[in-house]
Amino acid sequence: MLENLQPQAGDKILALMAAYRADPRDTKIDLGVGVYKDATGHTPIMRAIKSAEHRLWEEQDTKTYVGLAGDPEFSAAMARLVLGDGTNLDQVAAAATPGGTGAIRQGFELIRHANPDATVWISNPTWPNHPSILSYLGIPTKEYRYFDAQTRGTDIEGMLADLTGAKAGDVVLLHGCCHNPTGANLTAPEWQRVIDLMQDHGLIPFIDIAYQGFGDGLEEDAAATRTVVQQMPQTLIAASCSKNFGIYRERTGVLMAISQDAAVKKTAQDTLAFLNRQNFSFPPDHGARLVTMILQDETLRAEWASELEEVRLNMLGLRQQLADEMKRLTNSDRFDFIATHRGMFSRIGATPEQVEKLRQDHGIYMVGDSRVNIAGLSASTVPVLARALVEAGV
Repeated sequence: MLENLQPQAGDKILALMAAYRADPRDTKIDLGVGVYKDATGHTPIMRAIKSAEHRLWEEQDTKTYVGLAGDPEFSAAMARLVLGDGTNLDQVAAAATPGGTGAIRQGFELIRHANPDATVWISNPTWPNHPSILSYLGIPTKEYRYFDAQTRGTDIEGMLADLTGAKAGDVVLLHGCCHNPTGANLTAPEWQRVIDLMQDHGLIPFIDIAYQGFGDGLEEDAAATRTVVQQMPQTLIAASCSKNFGIYRERTGVLMAISQDAAVKKTAQDTLAFLNRQNFSFPPDHGARLVTMILQDETLRAEWASELEEVRLNMLGLRQQLADEMKRLTNSDRFDFIATHRGMFSRIGATPEQVEKLRQDHGIYMVGDSRVNIAGLSASTVPVLARALVEAGV
């Protein structure tokens, strides 16, 4: 049997990580992998997480299963974090998942289960796992324009024009904030135009929110998602705790299915539990338990929010520093978009050939489409990157 297996295409980011590790240069810079790093290049454990883990170690007295959908208190805590006070939790069915990727996968499974004829519309570009999982599951997929390569901003007119081709019941996959890989976000008026179109065409929004707190703040980053939920009859949301709680390897996420008709909640909740059972049975609990403890404890939550704000402001500072340095070196404002983008990533506009030149000549590693992880920089490496970009002709 095994001899019949065919070689699989390698993951480009994992290959980039391997090449970076094999590079002997002390001056190399990793801007590829999507994890937050401090000024020393280390991905630290948040202080609030450490405190919660210590408390959990002292108090936890069993490791038995929690439930197919995970701990209801975790789902409720995450629903309140993402949705705020404007949504009745009686309208929210939710299930814990192995990370945000698990929530995305389960969301796609839910779509296939509920409407096999639905097409999922994804932004061009988007996070590579979105089309990869959709293709693997055999779900029909179409793209809508999103990023303007000239302005480095959003292409709202192209997006709306493409989505007019969607049929009733189709699903529109949207990035709640900090668009990956571009860093370019829709404005509030643009979000409203998308909502109006989805209402007119009977479309279902599916929001991937993986970076709440990394852009403009916890509340600000959730504003668009909350507006969608309040105005649309039904909404799916996949939320990740990897970035804003820094618990990447704990694989902590949640899938929410929200309907203005509270009568469908039980069926939706039962279906989410059923899908968990088919894929992995019980979701992991350790990370979810830590998140719940932090969100339910006033002191821990304040400590976490303060540290998350430090992370956010650090990334904004690096963005501004890089934009300023590029302006100084090029005597041009064409890189000002870096300061206006939000989240960990920006597409800086280098060609694949220039990206390869940056790697070979300067030991600077980024994804081939020129997606740069801003969080991989530090105050001392920003000038290095800026000079290298100019030398490479970006």
